Formats: sequence, C-alpha cells, structure tokens
Amino acid sequence: MGLVATEDRGSVRHVVMTRAEKRNAMNGEMVQALGEAFRDAAYDDSVHVVVVRGDGPMFSSGMDISALADLSGQPENLRPFRRECILAWNLLEEMPKPTICQIHGGCIGGAMELALACDMRVMAEDAVCGLVETRVGLLPDVGGCSRLPAVVGLGVAKEMIMASKIINGQEAHRIGFANRIGPADELDSVCEGLVNELLACAPRAVGLAKRVMDSAAKPALAATLEQEVTAQEICAASDDFAEGTRAFKEKRDPEFAGR
Repeated sequence: MGLVATEDRGSVRHVVMTRAEKRNAMNGEMVQALGEAFRDAAYDDSVHVVVVRGDGPMFSSGMDISALADLSGQPENLRPFRRECILAWNLLEEMPKPTICQIHGGCIGGAMELALACDMRVMAEDAVCGLVETRVGLLPDVGGCSRLPAVVGLGVAKEMIMASKIINGQEAHRIGFANRIGPADELDSVCEGLVNELLACAPRAVGLAKRVMDSAAKPALAATLEQEVTAQEICAASDDFAEGTRAFKEKRDPEFAGR
C-alpha cells in the first residue's frame, strides 16, 4: 500500500493518509501523493464531496521532523519543499466542491494547515490540534498564518500561533475551527451527516458559493502565502531553529535567547 489511499462512497471521495506507523507524518513523498489524490478528485465530475482522513490512531502529527531538521543546514531547500505543500493544499480550497477534514487523535503543525485548507472540519471531542512551529523556532508557513485568522478571528489566531497553543475538539468547536464534533467512535457518522447535508444541495451552487466566500474572506491569500515563506526563510537560517531542532531530538525544552 502507498502512503495515500482513496475510497469512493457513492459521490464522496475519501482521501486517506496511510502512514500510520509514523503517525501519518508528512514527508515529500506523502505530500506529492496527497496532491495527486486531490487533483484527481478535483477533476472527477462524479465526485461531489471530498473527505480527508488519517489511518491509525491519529489524523497526522504534521511535517516529518527529519525533513524539517534538514532545512536548518540547507535553508535553500525550503521553497521547493513548501511549494509542493502549497500546491496540494490549495487544491482543497480551490476545487469547486466541498472538502471536509475528519480529525481524530491529533492534528499538529502542517496537518492543521492541511485541515485549514479544507472548507469544513469534523473533529473528535478528545482529539487535539495546534500550530506548534514557534516552539522550534519556525512559523506556520503552508497557510497557517494566512488561513487561521479567517476561520477563528485574528486575536484567537495570534494566541494559537504565537504561543503554540494546543486545544481539544471541544475548544476547537467553540472558537469555530471545528464545524462539528462528536465522540471518537461516532466520528464517521458525524462526518457522514454533514456530507449528506451538502449532497442535498445543488453542486454547482455549492461550488460557486464556496468560491465567492473564499474570495471575500481571504482576498490577499496569495500575498500572505508569499510573506509566510519569506519569513520562514529567515527563521530557518536562524540560531533559534538550530537550537529548536536540537532540543526536539534531545527531548528537552529549547534554550531560546528570550527565555
């Protein structure tokens, strides 16, 4: 089995990350596979709704830390790696059909940025999510800084990103990140309920409404995505990131200059 599997349930395409033994951590190969799956779903007229899921005990732990650690020594590789992520994540936002992220276990870092690129999110009550990049001297640079404020508001987004805050499903629902929540063992049925509501509506109208609302909510998205990578290049070349990755590998708190 590859790193990503697809499953059709009538007109609903499920895209499933299948690197469960690595907590569905995203390396370059998985990102490319996700992009191909999203592209296929976008151009398949028989698909009316797309659901993104993770196999195993958690949705995804985010970007593979070994891939991120390599950037501390080779920051020039940041843009090529990031470009693949942005192209894949943008497909979820740009395709003229609803996309839903079904979250269980954990949804951390780049995985939460993937979830933010979806139109809606269904989350287990006991699942956790967070953008924790500042803990290792980075920032969310594949859409987190650009998309989270439009979903939860600027003040809440600043707290989550700047303080690397991790929240559970109930808090995620309260602030508007999660559209629906439910017990982990009932998450499939909760997601299916939202899917059925979407399928009851005219596909063309749903797709056009999505495009108009995204344009209104994030009119400067392309510009802020570019700002993210410019800022990340500065972070990736900094002593803070080098210390952050060392601390992560050594399982200790980093010793940043400001502490």
